[in-house]
Amino acid sequence: MVHRYRFQGSCFAIDVNSGSVHVLDELTYELLEYLKDPFPEELPKELLLNLNYDLEEVKEAYGELYILFQNGLLFSKEQVPNKSYEWGLKIPIKSACLHVSHNCDLRCKYCFAGTGAFGGERATMSLEVGKLAIDFLLRRSLQQENIEVDFFGGEPLLNFEVVKEVVKYARAQEEKTGKRFRFTLTTNGRGLDSERISYINCEMANVVLSIDGRKEVTDRLRVDANGSGCYDEILPKFKDLVVKRGGKNYYVRGTFTKLNLDFVKDIRHLVKEGFKEISFEPVVLNVRSPYAITKNDLAQIFMEYENLAKEMVWSKQRGDDFNFFHFGIIGKDAPCLSKRIKGCGAGVEYVAVTPEADIYPCHQFVGRKEYVMGNLKDGTFDIGKQAQFAGINISKKSKCKNCWGKLYCGGGCHANNVLLGGDFFEPYDISCELLKKRLECAIWVSAELASR
Repeated sequence: MVHRYRFQGSCFAIDVNSGSVHVLDELTYELLEYLKDPFPEELPKELLLNLNYDLEEVKEAYGELYILFQNGLLFSKEQVPNKSYEWGLKIPIKSACLHVSHNCDLRCKYCFAGTGAFGGERATMSLEVGKLAIDFLLRRSLQQENIEVDFFGGEPLLNFEVVKEVVKYARAQEEKTGKRFRFTLTTNGRGLDSERISYINCEMANVVLSIDGRKEVTDRLRVDANGSGCYDEILPKFKDLVVKRGGKNYYVRGTFTKLNLDFVKDIRHLVKEGFKEISFEPVVLNVRSPYAITKNDLAQIFMEYENLAKEMVWSKQRGDDFNFFHFGIIGKDAPCLSKRIKGCGAGVEYVAVTPEADIYPCHQFVGRKEYVMGNLKDGTFDIGKQAQFAGINISKKSKCKNCWGKLYCGGGCHANNVLLGGDFFEPYDISCELLKKRLECAIWVSAELASR
């Protein structure tokens, strides 16, 4: 399968199964439209009737395409899922999201987590449960040496002492087991102070800073219990944390909704404020929500992604460049082929743990009791459910079969597919379309930057 497209005057072809990306001239781009697997070694004469080019130029272009075909870089064969992901084989759990707080000091209007409570009682994780989670990962990671732990909420700074004690406990286990922990924390920033910033910058390999861009956008949707916005409070704290971080990983993470489809202005604002690592995610809500993105919004969002791609290239030329998370899905930052085929690791290599010690496939399933996989306190873990999640891959999703973007998304987010697609095997259409547009933009950005 080959996907061709034009973007900003350039012509591209993506060989889906190999992941190869080709920048083509106009003749080669047009010629490829008429070709399919298998390539004949000689140029079919009937093709000349469709192309208004010099015969020798067409022959030369065809020869170049034929070499790519012979080398498995055009119309390559389809890959198959990793056989280790079959029923009955032990699968290492490499990462966990610890919900250290099912409470939050904000009441964001689009929050998928029910403003932090995930549909239940507001609660915080005890140190006992935090230690049980670390022990669970040490056992279930099997031969895996490196383990990822994300501190999440709600707002984890509301339970920061437990965060520190869990880190301390995990570090002590590193010396005993030879395993290595890598910690991440996601915060809305309200609870940051100089002492906490110093600790986070020391212990957290990555930190996610939640802000939606411009003051008017952030304050409209990210409000406290009294309805007051948080922009003026959190922005200077985030800037202080990033300046003191000394080059360690971080990113500011925004959400755009129907109310701010012009989100490039928000990204531009954050860059101006000194943030260089940025992620902006489309909100995922039922269509009945006033904030939900619908198919009618896609054209405007596509235009925003194109504007963002151009902005990234221009910023590089100006020397004030920034990185956009979703444009890093090709090149050195691209996922490996095995990961592309298997898709999301939720419920397989990754789990979430609640304050009550329940184990869920991921943070987005928390609160939906039918997806509980076990409990740390009673020592249960359903390997049958783990195997069921392991069996969800792109080869079993009919919509993915003929999709050119399938190896870049792995079939999409399980939770979003169930919530809005209706089924694990039914990808959420809007997410699919946004992914493909981002991919086209990312490829153009990569090609432009490489040529300058």
